[in-house]
Amino acid sequence: MASENSAPVAIVMGSDSDLSVMQGCVEQLREFGVEATVRILSAHRTPQAAAEFAQSAETRGIKVIVAAAGMAAHLAGAMAAWTTLPVIGVPLAAEGGPAGLDALLSTVQMPPGVPVATVAIGRAGAKNAAILAVQILALTDAALREKLHQFKNKQEQAIREKDAALS
Repeated sequence: MASENSAPVAIVMGSDSDLSVMQGCVEQLREFGVEATVRILSAHRTPQAAAEFAQSAETRGIKVIVAAAGMAAHLAGAMAAWTTLPVIGVPLAAEGGPAGLDALLSTVQMPPGVPVATVAIGRAGAKNAAILAVQILALTDAALREKLHQFKNKQEQAIREKDAALS
């Protein structure tokens, strides 16, 4: 993890219980050589701190915010309300909840003018959020673009090998 003044990606989550899932996002970013600032901020329990974080993110060099939350899952929307940076929402399943569907709907149903890119629920979403963040950063970074091409090629090769093994 990097300091807030040097990382291009911020990963915020509503609770420390979300860290086990969001660790996949951190690790996927690291595979591309991208560091992340990781914070616990709540849209409901620390609304002022969340707003201040989102408002000052751009001046601290953050280019993409990944926001993960379960249940009402308002964190991504709260971040998007306070910044013009791209925000990627990762809905999470809460213990005893409806397997993350509540969080998915809360994250994806944003009003016009406050977009949040939303990925899958849970671990797959955490990894895809990292890849989407890298794709956004790669728009202005040729080295990251090349790493993305290599990543896609490795995925293709792995599937081709598995297919060949069936023959």
